Amino acid sequence: MIDLSVNINGFTLKNPIMPASGTFDKELAAIIDFNALGAIVTKTFTLDKRAGNPTPRACELPNAMLNAIGIPSKGIDYYISHTVPYYQQYSSPLIASISANTATDFGLIAKQLDTVKGIACIEANISCPNIEADGKAFAMQANSTSKVVKALRAATHLPLWVKLTPNTSDIVSVAQAAEAEGADAIIVGNTLLGMAIDITTRRPKLGNIMGGLSGPAIKPIMIRMVYQCYKHLSIPVIGCGGITTFEDVIEYFLAGSTAVQVGTANFIQPSTMTNMIHDLEDYCQKHNIHRLSELTGAVIDKKLPTITALPY
Repeated sequence: MIDLSVNINGFTLKNPIMPASGTFDKELAAIIDFNALGAIVTKTFTLDKRAGNPTPRACELPNAMLNAIGIPSKGIDYYISHTVPYYQQYSSPLIASISANTATDFGLIAKQLDTVKGIACIEANISCPNIEADGKAFAMQANSTSKVVKALRAATHLPLWVKLTPNTSDIVSVAQAAEAEGADAIIVGNTLLGMAIDITTRRPKLGNIMGGLSGPAIKPIMIRMVYQCYKHLSIPVIGCGGITTFEDVIEYFLAGSTAVQVGTANFIQPSTMTNMIHDLEDYCQKHNIHRLSELTGAVIDKKLPTITALPY
């Protein structure tokens, strides 16, 4: 028997495959078996209602997608009264992805979720703008990351995953700040900031002008960041970015991931995640791997030279 289970700092998932927030909804139940997933990560929500960004909100690019959805939300009350009860029918643990404009609001959300039956874990999306720092994302700096994770940890006893942004010059310091304040795992990471222009209209392709780049094009960057964080952290790293096949999952594991989140690929082929689970079993069987978790960080175990500086 192949063991695909993974342990995320004491929180066990039956396999490492889960959706990235914002790429998964209950309508997919007609296509895939939700009970097969390692976990269910719902769309990020906020304390109050939010309309999101102006349209157009997404555009397709070669080997990638650019989006500026803006986290539209029906608020925490709707999430607790409607979203959580729906997902309680499934065995896969529910991960509540949250966002806020201040550290205080992050704490308020976490406190309300702390005793809600059916929520297994909180994912704090700190890639969002911090209004106390002129709109810079919390996860761009270690000090703002520390502040928000400290508020979250004080507010909840639930497992706490912190989703970071690649739009920072020092991902390791930010990840270490999250770990120091009590994060149980980090997610590396959210989208890269990008922009596209229509050469006919001479206007940006997104209503918000700039947006987040996702898809296969960003995978090498995210693999690099996972590798860097894994080397310097004691808590697990969850990889995210450009994962479309089981081979991508294996690559993330070798770089240091304990689990992964699948995003853009779900829009292209809704059965991607469940297909990956079967393909991972076949891969392990073929290569005589009894436990998938044995691959986490294996590339480092091969005694590759340590990268001490960027190659330029």
